[in-house]
Amino acid sequence: MSVPLYQAKAEFFRMLGHPVRIRVLELLQDGPRTVRDLLAAIEVEPPSLSQQLAVLRRSGIVTSTRESSTVVYELAGGDVADLMTAARRILTEVLTGQGELLAELRESEVTAR
Repeated sequence: MSVPLYQAKAEFFRMLGHPVRIRVLELLQDGPRTVRDLLAAIEVEPPSLSQQLAVLRRSGIVTSTRESSTVVYELAGGDVADLMTAARRILTEVLTGQGELLAELRESEVTAR
C-alpha cells in the first residue's frame, strides 16, 4: 500500500522535529564531521547524540563512514543544506514580521495611555 505524498512529507518533517537533529544538520552543512566534533559542538550526552544520528541515518539524509575507529557523518545530498537555508530564511521573515507587530502593539499601548 502506497503512502500519500502529503503523509510522507509529514513524516519527513516529523523526523526533523528534534533540536539535536537540526543542529547536526546545520553543522554538517560545512562538511563531514566526526562524532567527537559533533559532541563538542552540540554539548549533549554521547548516547543521546548517537540516537539522533541513527534517526538521521535511517531517514537517508545523513550518511556515515568508518575511518579506523572514527565514524564520520555527512549530508547525503545538497538538498538538505538547501532545506536548512530555506528554513532559516523563512524563520527570519516570520520573526521579523513578529518583531514589527510587537513594535506596533507597544506603540499603540503608549498612544492609548
